[in-house]
Amino acid sequence: MDYAFFTMPLHPYTRDYTTTLKEDRAAIQLADRLGFSEAYVGEHVTDRAETITDCATFIASLIDSTKHIKLGTGTVNLPNNHPLQVAGTIAMLDHLLEGRFMFGISPGGLLSDAEAFGTLDKDRTAMLVESINHILALWTTEPPFDLKGQFWSISTKKTFISEIGQGMVVKPFQKPHPPIVVTVVAPFSKGVVSAAERGWLPLSANFLQPVWVASHWPMYVEGRKKAGAVANPKDWRVARSIFVADDEATAQAYGKGLDGPYTHYFKSLMRKLISNGRAELFKNDRAMPDAAVTLEFVLDKLVIAGTVDSVVDQILKFREATGDFGTLVYAGHDWKDEKLSRRSMELFATEVMPRVNRAIGARTAAD
Repeated sequence: MDYAFFTMPLHPYTRDYTTTLKEDRAAIQLADRLGFSEAYVGEHVTDRAETITDCATFIASLIDSTKHIKLGTGTVNLPNNHPLQVAGTIAMLDHLLEGRFMFGISPGGLLSDAEAFGTLDKDRTAMLVESINHILALWTTEPPFDLKGQFWSISTKKTFISEIGQGMVVKPFQKPHPPIVVTVVAPFSKGVVSAAERGWLPLSANFLQPVWVASHWPMYVEGRKKAGAVANPKDWRVARSIFVADDEATAQAYGKGLDGPYTHYFKSLMRKLISNGRAELFKNDRAMPDAAVTLEFVLDKLVIAGTVDSVVDQILKFREATGDFGTLVYAGHDWKDEKLSRRSMELFATEVMPRVNRAIGARTAAD
């Protein structure tokens, strides 16, 4: 099993912005040194806590300070952007990284962004589909372009001059395009079926109960079957909030304590999602009343915290609940204590994951 990194990020909104940007860059630079295979970065424009406003720009700042890790948009919120601009920016970024790039897309989940961009009352899923279809057409067909859509139309027919390259669009470094990754949130997501049909890769969000994470794989299998292909668990990425410490007391205080950064993350996320009618994501049973979705319940169920031995056991137990997957994605959180946060990533990469993989290998051999 590979291991990767994902950050929204989410910081206390009172923290200095320049400082948190440096911290977010440092986390991915550390992930690169520790052998993480991929790192995904979110974007939000109208949130003072989720402070990366353009994930492509942020990724560009890491090109020369990382060597091996693949960098991914996590995600470009397509309804908030013109598809032509996305196509050009992402193709250029793919070239700058020489293919060390993953293209994560979504309709965007932050309602204040949707309001500000004028899409709050629009079908943002339909906008995503139209946008990515336009982007792929720009990348895989030849100019002049004349793309018609409900939300955007793109043409270079009137101004196309082939001899000097006017009216053309840059193609990506990876052919025919970078791998496309979609974040999966909804239980029994129908969207993952459509994504699988198109050969896109699923990444299950870190704030879902294991039962809902497990519901994603059969949907992916269904989609790949519709495409005449066989689903490979190696293509499935699953994110979790993980904190590893040298002693249990520190692990519990920092990972689940009321003043810890993981608690701050889930308190903020619960406020946003539950007020948006999505309390179900935090439940382990649909019959569970909303009032039972307390912060303490969510932290207990959704944060894996402990010593190396404890975290190994918890990850293996989680994998038993969800089924096999190819990449465990470590969710990045605010570095309230930089030393502890760095130590957690180091222990996860150098001790936890080798032990997890040995245990998986031993079980596979036994089977």
